[in-house]
Amino acid sequence: MSLVFLGDLEGVDFNSLINRLKSSSPNVGCVLLFIGFVRSEGANGGVVKELDYEAYGDLAKAELESIVGDAMKCDGVYSVAVMHKVGRAFPGEHTFIVGVASKHRSEGFKVLREIVERVKSEVHIWKKEVTDKGEVWIPHKS
Repeated sequence: MSLVFLGDLEGVDFNSLINRLKSSSPNVGCVLLFIGFVRSEGANGGVVKELDYEAYGDLAKAELESIVGDAMKCDGVYSVAVMHKVGRAFPGEHTFIVGVASKHRSEGFKVLREIVERVKSEVHIWKKEVTDKGEVWIPHKS
C-alpha cells in the first residue's frame, strides 16, 4: 500500500492513517511517522505569521510517487504514505506527513529519513515564509 497526497492536511485522521499502514501486512512490526509543523520562529528571525506552499502539481505528485516507489522496493518495507500541504499554513499546523510500516524499526527509520530528505531536496514544492519582518522564499534543502 502506498499513498501520495498534496493539498489540505487539516482533516488527516492519524488513527486511520496508522491503521491503514499497519494493515498492509501481518509482518508489520512498526509504524513510524514524521510530522512537520510550522514553527513560530522564522528562518531569518522574526515571528512567522504564515507559510504559503506552492507545488508544480502533476510534476510534484509524480516526484513524490517516484520517491514512494523507491521506498517500497526496500526490503522489509510494507507501506508508505507521503502527504504535503499546499496552500496557506499557520504556526502549529502540520504541513508534511510521512508514514512507513516496516518489519523492523531499523529499516523503517532509514527509509523514513530518506523519504523526508528526498522530498525536501527533490520535489517541486516551494514555501514562502511571511513574518513580522517581511516575506522570503525558502529554498530547497540539499
